[in-house]
Amino acid sequence: MIDNALLQKKSNYKKLNLRQKTLLYIVVSVAFLLIILIWGGFMDKNSYGVDFTVRNNPPSLKHIFGTDWMGRDMLTRTIKGLSTSLIIGVVASLVSCVFAVIIGSACAIFGKKIDKFFLWLIDLFQGMPHLILLVLISILTGKGTMGILVGVALTHWTTLSRIIRAEILSIKGEPYIVIAKKLGTSNVKIASKHILPHIIPQFIVGVVLLFPHAILHEAGITFLGFGLPPEEPAIGVILSESMRYITSGYWWLAFFPGLALMLMVFAFDAIGHNLEKIINPNTGQE
Repeated sequence: MIDNALLQKKSNYKKLNLRQKTLLYIVVSVAFLLIILIWGGFMDKNSYGVDFTVRNNPPSLKHIFGTDWMGRDMLTRTIKGLSTSLIIGVVASLVSCVFAVIIGSACAIFGKKIDKFFLWLIDLFQGMPHLILLVLISILTGKGTMGILVGVALTHWTTLSRIIRAEILSIKGEPYIVIAKKLGTSNVKIASKHILPHIIPQFIVGVVLLFPHAILHEAGITFLGFGLPPEEPAIGVILSESMRYITSGYWWLAFFPGLALMLMVFAFDAIGHNLEKIINPNTGQE
């Protein structure tokens, strides 16, 4: 009976077209991320508090992810850390992509001098070592949440800016844009009414695809000690602290938080690539 049910589900799945499969992936990924956000956002601090009576316990039914050297439950710490990373990643990605749209639009609309200046600025940012630049910005802005947000927002806009610029340059040659210019319509009005609506799909996909980079860099610089403070239950903090105890056999301190971070990154990456399939005219109707 169970085998027949599984075969029926596989058969139903194979009948779905690309668009339906894509929407299914998006729904599952969004549901997973919402569970993390809601669970972590409304979590009581006592649930991941110190309890020395159960310290360094391996995974069990009571503590699924085990406990650390202070008796803190690793499952609740991991969920709280993921929710923190999720908020930071979304905000930083949105700010960075808004910045990319402004820069890309300015390059394509406001003449060759502005275009050359911003292309030089993009090349300058892309030519710098990424992680070092992130660490420097984080230090200059006081580290912590604000340091990470500013660092990620100021270092992840370059690629999307080039994409937006290329898209707008292709749109500028369309007949309706040429007619609008001949009728005396200002550049700002042309940009807001005729160009920006066409780059909304690139903006949405850009935000979603930028998110994995944002949270991985947040975890990375926090792991190095230049991000969130040690008392914050963030994934970077958890992984950094666990390095001191792996050699003692407490493998679960790094394994489960690292696996959870990887799953969240894959979930957002799946959303981004699947959205790209839907938006793309060549694959959207398959």
